[in-house]
Amino acid sequence: MKTKAFLLGFLVVSGLILYQSCLQQKHKPVIGLLMDDFIVERWAMDTTYFVKAVNASGGKVICLSAKGDPAKQIEQAKSLIKKKVDVIVLLPVDVNKAAEIVEFAKQKSTPVISYDRLVQNSFVDYYISFDNVKVGELQAGYIHDRMVKGNVALINGPTSDKNSVFLRYGQMGIFQPFIENGSVKIVFDRYANEWTMDEGYRLAKECLKSKKVDAFIAGNDLVARGVIEALDEKNLAGKVLVAGQDADSYACENIVKGIQTMSVYKPVEDLANNAAKMAMDIASGKPIPYAASTVENGFKMVPSLLITPTVVNKGNIGLQIKREKK
Repeated sequence: MKTKAFLLGFLVVSGLILYQSCLQQKHKPVIGLLMDDFIVERWAMDTTYFVKAVNASGGKVICLSAKGDPAKQIEQAKSLIKKKVDVIVLLPVDVNKAAEIVEFAKQKSTPVISYDRLVQNSFVDYYISFDNVKVGELQAGYIHDRMVKGNVALINGPTSDKNSVFLRYGQMGIFQPFIENGSVKIVFDRYANEWTMDEGYRLAKECLKSKKVDAFIAGNDLVARGVIEALDEKNLAGKVLVAGQDADSYACENIVKGIQTMSVYKPVEDLANNAAKMAMDIASGKPIPYAASTVENGFKMVPSLLITPTVVNKGNIGLQIKREKK
């Protein structure tokens, strides 16, 4: 009897030890985060928030920056996928070339979340970004309300980033009725080669050689900074309306100075936190019901989570700064 009791006790204790051992060896999700370039203030912020959120959820992040090189990003992605990370979160340097990353990931059964920029012509699993059509609408609506009538120059980002096209959709959707009634004229409409200050400066300078402009709408705040530099050379800074997006630190300073009219605040922390949650949920096999929108990328309607942006101007800029510092 004592022997049976001993054996029973031994089995129970052994089972508990085995159970605890299994708990200790529970898989810790590993998320591969592939970023464009940390030189851009915005992407450094996204990364910080994302890593913090994944770590808080019990996961681990392997983060790599391609430094603006699409070929390097493809190599980095293949390396991470071969290491069997659970999920890839990808901010593509080039939305078309990044389709090769998605194809390789599919071959290895690795899910891919397209972050902020949507990978084109691919079977990417999910997309998370801001409502970029809404960003364009906010820019154009704010400028029109200030200007009422006049000449507008549009300088958006590169066409290699579909967000540039979405921005223009939003801008033109607002302006079209006023173009038709003659109160607004688009005198310059170009896509930059890159999201850079140099490109904003180059195109604005080209525009100002022959065009009278009442307002510039720039694809982002870096491009807007280049526009402001070109305006300053003509003694027009602060006299011509300038819109951007991202509400980065330089843009906020320029808004306070009165040389940039507005920006669009995109809650980066919300985006990064939601991307972290999505990646961890996918790694854990949970459903993603909150990807309730869809965006077409050439091959499929991609399940998407789109976060709403807000206007930043001199009146509410203090609120935006507080949000970023919290």
